[in-house]
Amino acid sequence: MPPPSPMPMPIQLLDAAPEPLCRKPDSAPPGLMLRRVLVLGTAACLALFGTHEMAEVLDGPLLNVPAIALLVLFALLFAWIALAFVSGVVGFIVLVRSGGERLLARGSAEDLKSRTALLMPIHNEQPAAVFGAISAMRESLRKAGAAASFDIFVLSDTTDPDAWVAEEAHYLAISRTGQGGPDLFYRRRRDNAGRKVGNIAEWVTRHGGAYENFVVLDADSIMTAEALITLAATMDRQPGVGLIQTLPVSVGGRTVLARLQQFAGRVHGALVATGADWWQGSEGNYYGHNAIIRTRAFAEAAGLPRLPGRKPFGGDILSHDFIEAAMLRRADWAVHMVPGLAGSYEEGPPTLIDSAIRDRRWCQGNIQHTALLTTAGFHPISRLHLLTGIGAYLTAPLWLAFLVGGIILAVQAHLSTPSYFPSGHVLFPEWPVVDPVRAKWMFLGTMLMLIVPKLLAAIAFLVNAHDRQRSGGGARVLLGVMLEIVITGLLAPVTMLTQARQVVSILLGRDAGWSAQSRSSDRVSWREAASRYWGHTVIGVVLASGFLVAPALALWMSPVILGLVLAIPLVVLTGSAAAGYALRNARLMLIPEETAPPHELSLTDAARARLAAEQLGPGEAIAQLAADEVLLELHCHMLPKRRARGIQAIDLPLATGLAKLDAVDELPTLLALLDRREKAALLADGRSVLRLVRLARGRRPEAADADAGLACLVKELQPA
Repeated sequence: MPPPSPMPMPIQLLDAAPEPLCRKPDSAPPGLMLRRVLVLGTAACLALFGTHEMAEVLDGPLLNVPAIALLVLFALLFAWIALAFVSGVVGFIVLVRSGGERLLARGSAEDLKSRTALLMPIHNEQPAAVFGAISAMRESLRKAGAAASFDIFVLSDTTDPDAWVAEEAHYLAISRTGQGGPDLFYRRRRDNAGRKVGNIAEWVTRHGGAYENFVVLDADSIMTAEALITLAATMDRQPGVGLIQTLPVSVGGRTVLARLQQFAGRVHGALVATGADWWQGSEGNYYGHNAIIRTRAFAEAAGLPRLPGRKPFGGDILSHDFIEAAMLRRADWAVHMVPGLAGSYEEGPPTLIDSAIRDRRWCQGNIQHTALLTTAGFHPISRLHLLTGIGAYLTAPLWLAFLVGGIILAVQAHLSTPSYFPSGHVLFPEWPVVDPVRAKWMFLGTMLMLIVPKLLAAIAFLVNAHDRQRSGGGARVLLGVMLEIVITGLLAPVTMLTQARQVVSILLGRDAGWSAQSRSSDRVSWREAASRYWGHTVIGVVLASGFLVAPALALWMSPVILGLVLAIPLVVLTGSAAAGYALRNARLMLIPEETAPPHELSLTDAARARLAAEQLGPGEAIAQLAADEVLLELHCHMLPKRRARGIQAIDLPLATGLAKLDAVDELPTLLALLDRREKAALLADGRSVLRLVRLARGRRPEAADADAGLACLVKELQPA
C-alpha cells in the first residue's frame, strides 16, 4: 500500500517551458563540440561521397525523374548508415583504449545521502515474474546494507481481475516473509489515465517530495544492488545531472529470437552505446526504463501533455522517454548514458510476432514526435535523438521505395528501346547503361559499413578474457557472430516490410492502442505464422520473378528476396524455444550471464518459481480472496470508500455484473456468465466483493457473516 505523501511535486507541461537554471552540466567531457564535429562531419562526408558514387552509377540518360528520386532515397538512407558506422568505429576505439567508463561515482551504501524510490509500473503482466524480480532486488539491497536508502513501489494499471488479485497476493506473500529490506508498497489505479506516463506522474505528484531520485523499471527489469547504489551515489555527487540511463543487457531468452537479441546486445551493445556517449555527452537519451532520474528535475521540467487532435497523431504521447530527456535537457539538467555500468538487465520479446506488436506502439509514438521537433528550447542533439527515433521507422518504407525504384529502373532499361543519339547529330553516342563495376563496389561498400561495426564489436568483446571464456570461447563467439549476421540479414527484409505496413497504417489514421506485452511465448504455430506473414512471402515471390527480367539486379537483391520468401519458416524457427535450447546446448550465442549468472538473476529465478507455485490458476481470484482472510482484508482496504451515488454513476460493466450476480446463486454459474470487464468491475466494488466471497464460501449473499475478513469488509464499506 502507498505511504502518505509528505508533499506534492509540481508537474509542468511541455508548452510551459521553465526558465533556464543556467546550470552547467556536470562531467561534460572536454572538447565535446570537437567530438561532434568529428563524428557528424565524417558521417556527412561519407554520405556525400556515397551519394556522388551512386549518381555516377546512374549517370547518363537514365538520370531521369525516377532515377533522381532513387538517388534522393539513397542519400537519406546512406547518411543513416554512415552515422551508425562512424559512431561504431569511435565506440570501438574508446572501448579498446579506456573501457568507456566515466561519470560514475563508486561508493558503498553507507555513503548514500539521498533516498531513492524504485518504481515498477505494470499493466496486465505475469504477477509471479514481476514480484519475483522485486523480491530478488529487495533481498539484494538488504544484503548490501542499503535498505534504508531505497523504497520499492509497484504501480499497477492492471485491468485483468485475476492478475490484479494475484498481484495483491504476491505483494502480501513478500511482505509476510519478514526478510527485511527496502519497504515495499503497492497500489492499483482504477483509472488508467495517461497509461505509464500518467502512472509515474501521479506517483511524483503524491510521493515524489520524499525522494531525491527515482529509478524507473519495466515489468521485466532486474538491477543489482551494486548498480543501484552506484547510480544513487553518482546523483549525490553530480547535482547538475537530471537523468542517468544504463545499458540494459537482455537475459533469460529461450527462443532463437530472444537468444539472438540478447547475444547481439551483449556483444554489440556496449560498442554502439559507448560511441554514442562519446559524442553526445550531457545531451544523452532516455530509454524509458533502467534509468535513475532526479525527482526535482522531472517534476520541474518533464510533465507531458496530451497532444491535440485525434489518435494516432494526437492523444497520449506513447514514446515518452525521448521527449522527457529533451525536456530535462531544455531545463539545463544533464542527461547521461553510462554503458560501462554492469548489473542492469531486461528481457526481450520471444517471437517476431511479439516484437512486431511492441514495435507497432513504438512506431506510432515515434511518428508522434514529428509534431514536437520544433518545440522551443530543445537542444540540437535532442532534436537529433527525435529524428533518429522517427527515422528508425520511416527508413523501412524508404528502403522499400528504394528497392521498388531500382526494380522500375531495371525494367525500364530492359524494355525500352535505347536512343543513342537523343540530341540529333552528335559525334559520340550516349550509352544508357548503369555502370556495373561501380554498382558492385557501392554494394560491397554499403555491406561493409553495415558489417564492420559488428566485427569490431566482436573483437572488443573477445579482448575481455572473462567474457570470452564464459561465452563458450573465441571460436564459438565468432561463429555466433556469423550466425547472428546471417539470421539478422534474413529477418531484416521481413521486419522492413512489417514496419513499412505499420507506418502506412498510422498515416491512414489507425491507432495501435496499448496492449500488454507477451514475454513468455515458447513457440509460434505454422498457422499463426502463415496468417500473419503470407503477404511477405507473396511479395518475395514477385520480386524473385525479377530474375526473368533483370537477372543481375535480382542477384544483388537475393538476400532481400530470400528473407521474404522464407518469412513463414523464419518466424516459426526463431520463435522456437526448442531450437533455442539446441543452440544453448551447442554453446552457441552464449552470454556470460548464462554460464555465470549474477546473484540477483539466480535469486529472481528462485523467487519466480516459488511465487508461481503459490499462485492459483486463472479464473480463481474470488476463490483466492475467499480462502485468505488477510488477502481479503488487504483487497477491501485498498478499494475506494463507497459513497452515496445515483444509479447513473454506476458504470456499465458493474451494472451488468450486478444484474448477473442477482440472477444466480452459484459461483461457477456466475463466473461462466461474467466477462473480464464485468468481473473486474465487481472486484472493484466493495459490496459486490462481499457478496462474491459469501458465494465462494457457499453462503447466501444476504446472509450475515462473522468471519474476520467479512466483518472488516462490512466496516470498510460503510458510506463515507
